[in-house]
Amino acid sequence: MAVWARQVSRWCGLLNTARAVEFPRRLRSRGCTARACREFAALAVLPAGKEAVLCRLQPCRQVSVGSCSPPDSAKGGSFSSPESNLPSVRQEQAKAETLPDLSAKILDEDWDDIPPSSALEVISEEEAVQIIAEPLLPIQSSTLRDYVDHSETLAKLVHLGVDLSQVEKRQKAGQLLLTLDFEKDVKKILLFLKDVGIEDNQLGPFLTKNPYILGEDLEALETRVAYLKSKKFGQSEIAQMVSRAPYLLLFSVERLDNRLGFFKNELGLSVKKTKDLVIRLPRLLTGKIEPVKENLQVCQIELGFQRSEIQQIVYKTPKILTASKKRLRQTFDYLHNIMGIPHHMLTRFPQVFNSKLLRIRERHMFLAFLGRAQYDPAQPSYIPLDQLVSLPDEVFCTEIAKASMQDFENFLKTL
Repeated sequence: MAVWARQVSRWCGLLNTARAVEFPRRLRSRGCTARACREFAALAVLPAGKEAVLCRLQPCRQVSVGSCSPPDSAKGGSFSSPESNLPSVRQEQAKAETLPDLSAKILDEDWDDIPPSSALEVISEEEAVQIIAEPLLPIQSSTLRDYVDHSETLAKLVHLGVDLSQVEKRQKAGQLLLTLDFEKDVKKILLFLKDVGIEDNQLGPFLTKNPYILGEDLEALETRVAYLKSKKFGQSEIAQMVSRAPYLLLFSVERLDNRLGFFKNELGLSVKKTKDLVIRLPRLLTGKIEPVKENLQVCQIELGFQRSEIQQIVYKTPKILTASKKRLRQTFDYLHNIMGIPHHMLTRFPQVFNSKLLRIRERHMFLAFLGRAQYDPAQPSYIPLDQLVSLPDEVFCTEIAKASMQDFENFLKTL
C-alpha cells in the first residue's frame, strides 16, 4: 500500500511538471482543442484513493498536433503494470475551435476604442522631426504682433497698411480689433469709407489714426455724412475733411451742429466763410473748444486786435485758433515791439504767426545788418512779411536780402 501511495505521489509530480511545460505550448498548437486542454489541466488534482486512480487514469499516448486519441495498448482496456509509462486521460476527438472572423465593422469599432496617444508617449526622432507645433495664443500680451497669426482681422488690416504698433498705443484700440470679425464688422466699414471718398492707399493710414471707427454703427456713420451734405458740403470736401480729421465721423450730429454754430456766432462769419474755415482746418470740429476760446481772448485782450481784425486773421489763418498761447505772445511781441509791425500789417499778413520765431529773428537781423529791414509799404525797398517768412533761404538771400547764401551763413555764425 505504501508503495502504491508513493507511485501516485510520483505521478502527481510528473503531471504538474507536464502541465507547466506542455500546456502553454499546446494552447499555441493549431490542433489542440479547448476541451482537451481543460481535461488535461484537470489532472493536476488526483483522488487519494487507489480505486479513484484506477477509475480516472487511462493509458494515453502523447498528444500530437491535430486530435488526441488513446494509444494502441489501451484499446484492450487494461494496464500493463503500475510502473509503465505515464498514463493520460482518454479524450474524445473534438473539432478544433476557430477564432471569429474579424470583419471590417469590428475593426472599425475596435479602432474607435483606441485611446488617444499620451503626451508622455515615447516616439522616435523621425516622428519628432515631423511634428509641426502651432504657436499658442497668448492669454495676455502688450503687443498685437502676438495675435496676428491667430486673427484674420489683424492679418487683413496689416495687408491694408495699418500700423499695429501705433494702434496698440491708443487706449483700448487693440482690444477692440481682437473682438471684431472681418467679414461681419470690418468689411462694411471699409466699403463705407470708400464711398465717402477715402482712397485705397489711404485706408491703412486712416485706420492707424482712427481704429475706433471699425466699432461704430454703420447707420450712425451714414447719418453724420448725410448731415454734412445737408449743410452744403460737397463730396470732395467731405472726403478732404474726413482724411485730414480722421475722428470727424465719430462725433454725433448734435456735436457737429453745435461746433458749426459756435464758429459762426463767435467769429461773426457768414455761412460760406464758416464752411471754408472748417474745410481748411476740420480738426476745429473735433478738438476741444476751450483752447479756441482762450486764444480768441488772448488776441483781443492781450494782443489788442479788434473783433473785425480777429475775424480776418482767423479766416486767413485758422491755425491761430489752436496755436500755443505762449507762442502767440512771443511772436507778436517780437513782430510788434522789436520789428515795429503795426496791427493792421499783422492783420494783412497773419501767416507770419505760423512761422518759427527763430527764422523771423535770424532774417530780420540779417536785413537790419544789411540796412534793408524795411516793412512799411509806403517806403522804398519795402519787404512784405509773407516773403520774409515763406521763401527758402536761397531765394530770400538773392531776391530779398540781395546777398549770397555764403554771406547769410557767415552772419548766422556770429549770432
